[in-house]
Amino acid sequence: MEWFTAPDYWLSRQLFQRGLACVYLVAFLGAARQFRALIGERGMLPVPRLVAHVPFGQAPSVFQLHYSDRFFAVWSWSGCAVSVALLAGLDSRLPLWAGMLLWLLPWAMYLSIVNVGQTWYGFGWESLLLEVGFLAVFLGNDEVAPPVLVLFLLRWILFRVEFGAGLIKMRGDACWRKLTCLDFHHETQPMPGPLSWYFHHLPKPVHLIETAANHLTQLAVPVLLFTPQPVATAAASLMIVTQLWLVLSGNFAWLNWITIVLALSAVRLPDTAPTPSPDAPLWYEIVVLAVGTALVALSYRPVRNMLSRRQVMNRSFDPLHLVNTYGAFGSVSRVRYEVIVEGTADDVPREDSDWREYEFKGKPGDPRRRPRQFAPYHLRLDWMMWFAALSPAYAGSWFGALVERLLENDRDTLRLLRVCPFPQDAPPRCVRARLFRYRYTTWRELRATGARWERVYVREFMPPTRLARSGQRP
Repeated sequence: MEWFTAPDYWLSRQLFQRGLACVYLVAFLGAARQFRALIGERGMLPVPRLVAHVPFGQAPSVFQLHYSDRFFAVWSWSGCAVSVALLAGLDSRLPLWAGMLLWLLPWAMYLSIVNVGQTWYGFGWESLLLEVGFLAVFLGNDEVAPPVLVLFLLRWILFRVEFGAGLIKMRGDACWRKLTCLDFHHETQPMPGPLSWYFHHLPKPVHLIETAANHLTQLAVPVLLFTPQPVATAAASLMIVTQLWLVLSGNFAWLNWITIVLALSAVRLPDTAPTPSPDAPLWYEIVVLAVGTALVALSYRPVRNMLSRRQVMNRSFDPLHLVNTYGAFGSVSRVRYEVIVEGTADDVPREDSDWREYEFKGKPGDPRRRPRQFAPYHLRLDWMMWFAALSPAYAGSWFGALVERLLENDRDTLRLLRVCPFPQDAPPRCVRARLFRYRYTTWRELRATGARWERVYVREFMPPTRLARSGQRP
């Protein structure tokens, strides 16, 4: 079938596939480095405890069949190895069927992680990586030109990511309709980056233009993805520029980068096919058409949600995360709160005790410390600490376990932190948490004090807590 493939998208497919392999690599690397403290056997939300109560059909995962920390580590590092192989283009050197199996491997491996990741893996970009990764299986390699249907479905994902985010904003916080949300967002976003302070201090008219451009890119431009070229390329390119602006202004894990990778699949670049491509094998055409039809049918519930006045953000409608709904920042906080965790070596904690602050890698703590750029790497604990500051309910399932591990100077937990103020052989006797209000300093305050934040104590988040005896939970 001549209409089945699009030879003009050889280079676009190459850029998309190598970019997706990079995202996979970052995702598996984060899992390998953080899992022990988060979901390991002694983690804050252990996998064995989850799989004992959740059936396989509800959360399909290899870890339903067997779990140990060593097995999870091997699984995650193997995912890194597969990602590197894909990044090097191994799939293009294999027969078509073998290349498809190679792309299926990281999808299945990461699905196993997400489905036991619980709160730590409840972010929209987890499902987005799985949905995009599943489609990548059917995009082909150098034996065939990219299938038109798969390219269309990739644009369909990009449309839902952008349009869904635009709708949730217009239906949500009034500041989006008033074009004032970015007066606050750069200061109150989950994890500011090194340039966020400067973005916050841009003139208000610039913030207004930022917000208006966001609405244009998310509500109008996505429709143009389905128009003829070169209009579709122009629309995708505008989305890439917008995402790069977001990369500069904050730390949003790999959300911006996978959106850029998606947009690359819609950009038509000069034909770089090494030789005229043969017709696609009949079995391949049948598989792609069958999978495409199934994904279109599964789009019903995400579309219904997107059109609903009660639209929800970042929801998966099947345990395989094949077609999902997306959205971000339907509401924007006007005030930033941070949970500051402190410990003391005093046997009897008092207000005037020597309380020492734990420093996290990404979230604000020391007012004088300049934020770093971590994205696309995902600091999961830091992100959840932002949610905890919004409401203690977000931390109910894991915060007590975090405190216990700090009281024990647990090595795996301390690796998630930037600074532990206690020697390894002398853990704190008590740990407490306090809520502070943070605001960016002004230009004058920055020059005078060198501090990027000013913080004011608000209230106690958790009273001083200690282990009643060795090994007992607080």
